[in-house]
Amino acid sequence: MIPYIIIAIIAYAIGSINFSVIFSRKFAGFDVREKGSKSAGSTNMLRSVGKKAAALTLVCDILKGIVSILIAIIVGKCIKEFEGQSVLVQIAAIAVVLGHTFPIFFEFRGGKGVATSLGVLLMTNWQIGLICLIFAISLMALTKMVSLGSISAAILFPVLTLFIHTHYIVEGKGYFIFSVILAIIVCFNHRENIKRIMNGTENKLSFNKK
Repeated sequence: MIPYIIIAIIAYAIGSINFSVIFSRKFAGFDVREKGSKSAGSTNMLRSVGKKAAALTLVCDILKGIVSILIAIIVGKCIKEFEGQSVLVQIAAIAVVLGHTFPIFFEFRGGKGVATSLGVLLMTNWQIGLICLIFAISLMALTKMVSLGSISAAILFPVLTLFIHTHYIVEGKGYFIFSVILAIIVCFNHRENIKRIMNGTENKLSFNKK
């Protein structure tokens, strides 16, 4: 039980490092959560601060997911006769996304967890991660809606776990349940976007700014 608690705390703390807030304050002199969609994520960074800041935020948010999974794997391997590595990885994945969404260091007002979830997916199962990434990018390119691509990829994730049973970084059970939880978190964070998509008023991505 102790390893699970330790990993949950570490991953949550890593997720709570909100790079969009840090970079927007440093490069633009304001908190990105007070601009545009009010979200602390790379899409709002693109609209409110610029391409370079958005790209930097995207990379750092993805790395949060990657680093959290790596730490979980290292801790699991360092404990002799420990058989819960897959659960440890899943706890780290959920905790880092929750940290990004509700960052303790930034008044619990974070982003929607998409980039961090991508880092988690690519580490947990690179094949599923790549499929979800390509699927999301394709939808974004067709619709110009980042939210639609993100939501659809989140829903696709659990479906893929039912059919793909190889390439997991740590073999074990529970990945479907874990994938459903992660999908629910991402979809919940996009609840306002879902309303706008249904109403036909969702913002579309543009690369014309800055």
